[in-house]
Amino acid sequence: MDFPMENVTILDHPLIQHKISILRDKNTGTNEFRALVEEIAMLMGYEALRDLPLKEVEVETPLETCMTPVIAGKKLAVVPILRAGLGMTGGVLALVPSAKVGHIGLYRDEVTHEPHEYYCKLPSPIDQRTIVVTDPMLATGGSAVAAVDFIKAHGGKTIKFMSIIAAPEGLEKLHKAHPDIQIYIGHLDRQLDKNAYICPGLGDAGDRIFGTK
Repeated sequence: MDFPMENVTILDHPLIQHKISILRDKNTGTNEFRALVEEIAMLMGYEALRDLPLKEVEVETPLETCMTPVIAGKKLAVVPILRAGLGMTGGVLALVPSAKVGHIGLYRDEVTHEPHEYYCKLPSPIDQRTIVVTDPMLATGGSAVAAVDFIKAHGGKTIKFMSIIAAPEGLEKLHKAHPDIQIYIGHLDRQLDKNAYICPGLGDAGDRIFGTK
């Protein structure tokens, strides 16, 4: 895999790396794991949203009237890939509470590892929004590619993808399929194993967020 890649950012902030290390620990419980995923998403979102467009509005302070910047356009849309992506949604909403939330439901075939859609609901008008797709794990890249395919098919144009941990195979697949989107990764891991799990990874993010097996 050639790196660096255009439109791909690997976030090396010490706080993000520290929190990811705690996520990896098999002894980290559900409550702490869930909180950490949300915190990491907020830290990643701070970086991913630094290019949101601004416009000047007039505001009256206690001292005088001034022109000051606010976010322009139709605001933000956060689109988690169900179900694990839901764990990152709160972190982004903490930064931009006015954001709309859509959902894309995908499941991975246990034999072929190919994604299948079972639900897609996006805020309207999606073509006028900056869209942040969230999924804690970018493994094979199949679900990520399919999710961005669906969003583009519905008219989405400005798309960012945020994942806490990625495998080189998945990152390369997503970047090759959608070189125009901005991708933000918390940590690039070594590889996928024979079952398409990220190594060293952190296990099944959805199970650990929601306390299921």
